[in-house]
Amino acid sequence: VNKHKPWIETSYHGIITENNDTVILDPPLVALDKDAPVPFAGEICAFKIHGQEMPFEAVVLNKTSGEGRLRAKSPIDCELQKEYTFIIQAYDCGSGPAGTNWKKSHKAVVHIQVKDVNEFSPAFKESVYKATVTEGKIYDSILQVEAIDEDCSPQYSQICNYEIVTADVPFAIDRNGNIRNTEKLSYDKQHQYEIMVTAFDCGQKHATEDVLVRVNVKPVCKPGWQDWNKRIEYRPGSGSIPLFPSIHLETCDGPVSSIHTTIELQTNYIGKGCDRETYSEKSLQKLCGASSGAIDLLPSPSTTTNWTAGLLMDSNDIIFKFDGKQGAKIPDGIVPKNLTDQFTISLWMKHGPSPGLRAEKETILCNSDKTEMNRHHYALYVHNCRLVFLLRKDFDQADTFRPAEFHWKLDQICDKEWHYYVVNVEFPVVTLYMDGTTYEPYLVTNDWPIHPSHIAMQLTVGACWQGGEVTKPRFAQYFHGSLASLTIRPGKIESQKVISCLQACKEGLDINSLESLGQGIKYHFNPSQSVLVMEGDDIENINQALQKVSYINSRQFPTAGVRRLKVSSKVQCFGEDVCISIPDIDAYVMVFQANEPKITITGMDHFARPAAQFESERGVILLPDIRIVSTVTKMEHSVELREHDRANKQVVVEEMLHNLDFCDVLVIGAELDPEQECLELDRGELQGKHLDATNSTAGYSIYGVDSMFSYEQVLRQLRYRNWGTSASADRKFRVKCSELNGRYTSNEFNLEVNILHSSSSNFMDHVNHMIVQPQFLQSVQHPEGSVSAVHSSVVPSVATMVIIICVSILVLVITLGVYRIRTAQQHGPAEHEGAKDSEMDWDDSALTITVNPMEKYEKPHQTEEESEEEDIDDEEEETTSAESDDSEEEEEEEEEEEVIVQKGDKQNATRQEQL
Repeated sequence: VNKHKPWIETSYHGIITENNDTVILDPPLVALDKDAPVPFAGEICAFKIHGQEMPFEAVVLNKTSGEGRLRAKSPIDCELQKEYTFIIQAYDCGSGPAGTNWKKSHKAVVHIQVKDVNEFSPAFKESVYKATVTEGKIYDSILQVEAIDEDCSPQYSQICNYEIVTADVPFAIDRNGNIRNTEKLSYDKQHQYEIMVTAFDCGQKHATEDVLVRVNVKPVCKPGWQDWNKRIEYRPGSGSIPLFPSIHLETCDGPVSSIHTTIELQTNYIGKGCDRETYSEKSLQKLCGASSGAIDLLPSPSTTTNWTAGLLMDSNDIIFKFDGKQGAKIPDGIVPKNLTDQFTISLWMKHGPSPGLRAEKETILCNSDKTEMNRHHYALYVHNCRLVFLLRKDFDQADTFRPAEFHWKLDQICDKEWHYYVVNVEFPVVTLYMDGTTYEPYLVTNDWPIHPSHIAMQLTVGACWQGGEVTKPRFAQYFHGSLASLTIRPGKIESQKVISCLQACKEGLDINSLESLGQGIKYHFNPSQSVLVMEGDDIENINQALQKVSYINSRQFPTAGVRRLKVSSKVQCFGEDVCISIPDIDAYVMVFQANEPKITITGMDHFARPAAQFESERGVILLPDIRIVSTVTKMEHSVELREHDRANKQVVVEEMLHNLDFCDVLVIGAELDPEQECLELDRGELQGKHLDATNSTAGYSIYGVDSMFSYEQVLRQLRYRNWGTSASADRKFRVKCSELNGRYTSNEFNLEVNILHSSSSNFMDHVNHMIVQPQFLQSVQHPEGSVSAVHSSVVPSVATMVIIICVSILVLVITLGVYRIRTAQQHGPAEHEGAKDSEMDWDDSALTITVNPMEKYEKPHQTEEESEEEDIDDEEEETTSAESDDSEEEEEEEEEEEVIVQKGDKQNATRQEQL
């Protein structure tokens, strides 16, 4: 009889390792029954688990002992559930084999914990970590990286350590993932660091993928302009290029209320203070519309202007340097004695402080007595950094005090920079223009007029001539400095517009798209556009305005070299005068050398005309077809070629257009005799052009800044007249042109002109007709006869006599030829008939050939005279053939006939070759 219930413990604690099915229980699973050892009633048949869908089952291992086992029905995952709690009961086998009347034990609580396995690796929360640090600081923590582990247990799910994988970096990391720098970082040394970091869980399993940490180093915030280039490159013809296209101002979060910026283009070491046109003073004044009559007192040395030959000179810009030891005497007749009450003195001057405590007068221009006395009639000089103009009027009936000395005190006189000075005299008023700005004299002193005398006057530059009061006349009051373009214009004064044009710079600062400047921006240029001042309240507007500032050089051939740039700024903050200091910008513009042009003059280089044409009222046009062309040579490199492969460099010649500033037509040999010959040009040809001309016995000079086409037009109207042709045979001329006052010069184009006298004029009418058509003649292959000789040499000086002799010989040869033909007909009728038959074969062709029958009787011992006569006769025949309308076709057919005849008998072949 089953009297008793089974007995088990009231509670059990178990542990199961995930991915395993065995549960280790404490205490072990054992059921006891007091009915033992009675069969069935004292045996344990089952353990039952109560709970919803528990993944466990209990099995009986031994019915008699009651021992059982708890196991998992499916793999247990700790990450899904870490522990389980359920009820278990034990059941006996009942009272018989059928299991009837079974009894169950009380309910026992089973609590099972799942033991974790380290199956997951740490993984970082971010794919990339970024941080920015300021240079020069040590940080406790720049940033923190964090990794996680999906394991369920604290042992395997916790991250116990982090490690920097990248070697040799100035960073360290702690076990919490905090990264710090181990040394001060430098922005100049390295802008950015990239380091790789890994993590370890407490089971020492490391992350499968390392994480990238990017640390940017920011420079210490220094107020100033950012993102600008120190070197700006400028190529000729580029127009206007921005200087700082990406510039912006860093204020380090300062409370800025206004910004004041000055951009200065420093060009005082280029030419005369900046890049200006380097044409001669006369050409520039013509270009600027100045009134004519200006006299250049410091021209380039030449045969006609030799008084500047002994001075120190910079030939590129025609600058004369005076070191206190030189002076130049202007020859008499260059400047009229009476300048009238209106005249202008203009000059470029560069002058520094005078040496010594008691500075002497430094003479720029002086007109003084040549001998006996030491009176200064008018002078311009510098004294103690003051510019003084002296003008002593001659004595007239009104013997009164008159203004005589005019003083100006200007800082620019002694600043060692180039300035343009113009002294306009409208007596008794004298006005000074300095760099286009008007200045009245601060002091005017009066003096008595000079009494008249017969003493000659000496005009000098760079010093004053002391003709009296000394044992030997000499120079005194020397000038120290540099002068250029010193001119004097008697009778007229210069307008403000012309003065501004003459001193205008061809380079400067510019602003692209003024209309796009912000409304809050104020700007101001100085007159030469070398200084630009900008002011505004908004930083962004100032940035955009400065990005539009550009450099421009309008010269076609600018002066190459460096132009320095300086940008200075002042910033004001709210409630403070000056809050932060902005460092200056020092940059420079590199202007490249322009491609050097090659100026080429072409045209008909020799001709002959009858004397009557030279004697006519209009004369003969010298250069009817002159052409002036300028080219530049450029080297092009193929991109695919190697650098050292020089053989593949391509030379490209391009035609370019630019101005000229003078063309000289010079006489080669003896100068023109004004009694019987001259060069002439209608002055109307110069109207509407910036050109002027001077004429002399040495030639004709056209000058002024104008296009090559304008120069061609004028040169094509230049005429040569000779009304004394009986004493003249030929004339040679040379044409040479220049750009930029000789910086670029053309080839020397030589022209030879022959005068044909009446004895040969009729014969040469046809020759000259051929000469003036060079394009036609170049396509015709003339034989080497008398006509082609005239064409190639264009009748040398003895041509007339040679032609007369040739004509006489020609007549003689024809007469002799007729006589010999008749003789030949009598001596050899049979052979002549054979030759005639041979010639009849040619009658079917269009070729017309005159056969010389004398060749049949040619003997080896014939005299040189006879041979020469026959050659002349042959040449006459060829000349006749060449003058026919279809000369080219006939010559080609003649060559074909030569080939046919060479297959025949030798006698006919020899004759045909001669033809």
